[in-house]
Amino acid sequence: MLTVVGVAGLPEIGTGDDLVPLIAERADLADGDIVVVTSKIVSKAEGRLVAAADREAAIEAETVRIVAERGPVRIVENRLGIVAAAAGVDASNVPEGHVLLLPEDPDASARRLAEGLRRDARVGVLVSDTLGRAWRLGQTDVAIGAAGVRLFERPDRDADGRPLAVTMPCVADELCAAAELVKPKDGHVPVAVVRGRADLVGDLGLPGARSIVRPAADDLFRAGG
Repeated sequence: MLTVVGVAGLPEIGTGDDLVPLIAERADLADGDIVVVTSKIVSKAEGRLVAAADREAAIEAETVRIVAERGPVRIVENRLGIVAAAAGVDASNVPEGHVLLLPEDPDASARRLAEGLRRDARVGVLVSDTLGRAWRLGQTDVAIGAAGVRLFERPDRDADGRPLAVTMPCVADELCAAAELVKPKDGHVPVAVVRGRADLVGDLGLPGARSIVRPAADDLFRAGG
């Protein structure tokens, strides 16, 4: 059985706050749990709130490549390799005249959280952010940081025993999407605990979420034609 429980009661997060005790005091963690933390509170704790009278200037500073542009809408690749609208720069739920940037290194952020939380239980940590998807309307949460979690499953057979050549579910993104269901944007619940997939929890040396980004050499969309 898979359960997903939101962690309520966290205070407003500010620069320098230690998320480990704030989460540990409010979450009943057990070995094999996966803690999904919204990138917004990680960024706030890490001081990624910056003054920006012009949000567009902040977006340009975080952009390394414009992927697509039409009028005021720009899809860009940011310095983390993530392709998203607005380069992940967030102006919601922040003081007027400021914007919030993504964590400098979300995988490192996830590792610090996992190291601290593992004093109580052997958990994995995912840092999530909300992204759109090509050819599909709407958004969903995905993993931009990870520690101690196997990111993919690689089934080699289908239910009838036929070989599977390319099927590789990104369970890290699936877990973040499931966690989003109990972390509404207006609900002040930025953390969720997923229980029931202890098989995905492993050593902190497992690859981070940066490894989910498709390498440029394999990106057919970049090639065009």
